[in-house]
Amino acid sequence: MSSTEKNNYRTTLNLPDTKFPMRGDLPKREPGWVKGWEDKGIYKKLRAARCDHPKFILHDGPPYANGKLHIGHAANKILKDMIIKARQLAGFDAQYVPGWDCHGLPIENQIEKQFGRNLSRAEVQAKSRVYAAEQIEQQMVDFKRLGVLGNWDNPYKTMNFGNEAGEIRALKKVIERGFVYRGSKPVYWCFDCMSSLAEFEIEYEDKKSQSLDVAFASDDPQALAAAFGLTALPDSSKPAYIVIWTTTAWTIPANQALNAGPQIEYALVDTDKGYLVLASKLVNDCMERYGLQGKVISTTVGSKLENLQFRHPLYDVDAGYKRLSPVYLADYATDEDGTGIVHSAPAYGLDDFYSCTSHGLKNEDILNPVQTNGVYADSLPLFGGLLIWDAVPKILEVLQQAGRLLSTKTISHSYPHCWRHKSPVIYRAAAQWFIRMDQGEGVCTTDKAPYSLREKSLEVIEHTTFYPENGRTRLYDMIAHRPDWCISRQRNWGVPLPFFLHKDTEELHPDTLALIDKAAELVEQGGVEAWSNLDPKEWLGADAENYVKSNDILDVWFDSGTTHYHVLHGSHPESGHDQGPEADLYLEGHDQHRGWFHSSLLTSVAMNARAPYKGLLTHGFTVDGQGRKMSKSLGNIVAPQEISDKLGAEIIRLWVASTDYSGDLGIDDKILARVVDSYRRIRNTLRFMLANTSDFDPITDKVQLHELFEIDQYMLARMAEFQADVLKHYDVYEFHPVVAKLQVFCSEDLGAFYLDVLKDRLYTTAPKSLARRSAQTTLWHLTQAMLRLMAPFLSFTAEEAWAIFAPGQSESVFMEQYWDLPLPSNKEALSVKWKRLQEIRELANKEIELLRETGQVGSSLQANIEITAGADDYGLMHSLGDDLKFVFITSHATLAKGEALSIKVSTSTDAKCERCWHYREEVGHNADHPTLCNRCISNLFGTGEERTYV
Repeated sequence: MSSTEKNNYRTTLNLPDTKFPMRGDLPKREPGWVKGWEDKGIYKKLRAARCDHPKFILHDGPPYANGKLHIGHAANKILKDMIIKARQLAGFDAQYVPGWDCHGLPIENQIEKQFGRNLSRAEVQAKSRVYAAEQIEQQMVDFKRLGVLGNWDNPYKTMNFGNEAGEIRALKKVIERGFVYRGSKPVYWCFDCMSSLAEFEIEYEDKKSQSLDVAFASDDPQALAAAFGLTALPDSSKPAYIVIWTTTAWTIPANQALNAGPQIEYALVDTDKGYLVLASKLVNDCMERYGLQGKVISTTVGSKLENLQFRHPLYDVDAGYKRLSPVYLADYATDEDGTGIVHSAPAYGLDDFYSCTSHGLKNEDILNPVQTNGVYADSLPLFGGLLIWDAVPKILEVLQQAGRLLSTKTISHSYPHCWRHKSPVIYRAAAQWFIRMDQGEGVCTTDKAPYSLREKSLEVIEHTTFYPENGRTRLYDMIAHRPDWCISRQRNWGVPLPFFLHKDTEELHPDTLALIDKAAELVEQGGVEAWSNLDPKEWLGADAENYVKSNDILDVWFDSGTTHYHVLHGSHPESGHDQGPEADLYLEGHDQHRGWFHSSLLTSVAMNARAPYKGLLTHGFTVDGQGRKMSKSLGNIVAPQEISDKLGAEIIRLWVASTDYSGDLGIDDKILARVVDSYRRIRNTLRFMLANTSDFDPITDKVQLHELFEIDQYMLARMAEFQADVLKHYDVYEFHPVVAKLQVFCSEDLGAFYLDVLKDRLYTTAPKSLARRSAQTTLWHLTQAMLRLMAPFLSFTAEEAWAIFAPGQSESVFMEQYWDLPLPSNKEALSVKWKRLQEIRELANKEIELLRETGQVGSSLQANIEITAGADDYGLMHSLGDDLKFVFITSHATLAKGEALSIKVSTSTDAKCERCWHYREEVGHNADHPTLCNRCISNLFGTGEERTYV
């Protein structure tokens, strides 16, 4: 036979054909899909497709409008996008309104870096607004490039006039409920920010400090002796001291009291330095630290020391320190370390503040020499004008010279830092506005809540679903132990606390609530700048002479923490939940237990006695392949823009989907290489399915369920089983098990079994035969299901394939819902039967492979297989008749009944059919077609071969 005739036989095969390329060429082609979604208005069309369906609301936690996106941003937004798309495909009206946090220090700091710190308030606000808008435009482009679908035409921005006004209205509601008060007490203070900080803005890092033991001389040695049950000190010429231990030498100048534990046993120790009061448990440690020999002459309990007076350690050095420090009883004084006595500077510690004020110290009498920039006021004796950190060596020197420094040592300890500047912060007393966590009185209360904010918040946490569950304990503990929330900041770029304070009494104007309403209306028209520009006389008239307009702004966490109030039910009413006021889900990194989750919970509970969310999902941080935090110094930063340009955003999406986000998300070149390999396997499987249904029209060619071959019916049941498994994972926002199972399904259920078995039927039977159309019908159903299941994470690929696979069905795969697969009534029995057949097939493949390794056979079609099987297995295989050979992809298969399963494989001695490659005895017997087997001759020129099951 001539080569031309041979080629003609090849043209008779139904070889796969598709416009879906083998190579994704993702970096070049993805931008076209992004543009296509935008040009077609796909997001709006998705909304129209679900307008009458139940809503699913994932409220976006706003990233700062500051800087380029990093891989953590990408992971966060892609995870949100996958959840939204999975819910959309489940039939929900799954809206996504992306948001941005536009106020606060991150942006104001950038303006200061560019233009300096001497700008006017108006200049800072104007430049900050422009800067934030520029950053949003840049970030939006990058988010879209990642395949994230959302309401990009109308995102929410906390600096939108309407949202700024909404925040003021939210503040009013919190005030009316009785939670807001003004107080002067220590709050976290950053010298770089020159503002107070919230709990959420603090992180702990190691810091080197000087620990020091300082002696306070007794002002009344006789009273001290009496406290220890003595009529007098044994040697009246010896001084007596109480000793404190601290790591904050800079607070010593502001000392105003001492604290002792009421139940702690204290010892009076006779030493060469004088009599020392120390906790009994710590005497030996202290003597060793001081290099002294000491003898305990008496003991007492802390309650006996109450109200004893001791002199400031610099009492005799400068008249400015000639004051006494009383001993107060406090449970936070322990004998676990130090000396058992705590020195109290009420301006610089909450415990100290409460201890002193509860014993009658008035706010106006609290010493607070540290200014907003961390420098001591010039009026402070000895140390005025020094930065507190720089003052420490001098403080130690003066104490040493005064004979009051018993010991000092450099230590490294965990210390609070500003999470923006990474600089150490202090507690510093300042007049601030607070949200009260526990019962108490607030300002302007008109609708007082019948609960404390702490108790109610803890209660609603119990009714919130957490993903993962350990988030519940984390948030609960943070709410249980947090102090009152300081919501005021002394900065320029933010939403104002629209208050007027009396110049003398500092009381709020009696019409404050009405003035807040006016402020909201003013800001709604002109932004926060309108408040800054307001002349109080316009509203207060002559009374303006008695009042000062507040220049404080709200904590930026109040900005983002109240977005549920004005975004879900104000600026974006279409995103409101028609089945209840809460969003279905909030999703952020696990650090937001102390951030956005936290502030949103408190504001919502304060206003509405409920959480703003039904569920909270947290993910880990992005790290490199070794689990290290990404940093420029390590050179391990992975930029999402670079990955998109090199490999495609689809690879980032698949990386996010395949990673267990409950822990940290590791990424590096090796990890991405594995993701690329996984993507290729999935794409190749999809391409095979598309290529073999390219000539299939479901309207004219679809085979009814009862007519499908048995193996095809089984695969529909198997796909339904797989789909149900995937949807269970999607219901609880899990993706990495889906990716893992999809790869197994593609490689084992499809590639290694069904598609492998199917090739012969697809390629060799008549194009329109029942055998081929049954296979194509099944592939069509499988592809319908598979494209929808993979679309949440492989969005570009699914959309690309959808346009080829179902050009007339709908404009986007995301307008569809999960496929309703037709299922045979005996699906359970089929599943049991064919899973067992697959097991037997794997055993047979191992035997064939042994022959292949020795070169006795090439492909499995060159092998003959003889099977002996027990009754059950025999029945399964016998039911397939002559189709059994197609299961094993062998040219011949014989079956016999026996005691146990055994498989014998031999090499076929028959000739090979040129068209189907089966080895058949009859090849060469037909004079017209001497190179073909009978089944190929029948398929080409006759009625077609008889097949029923496979």
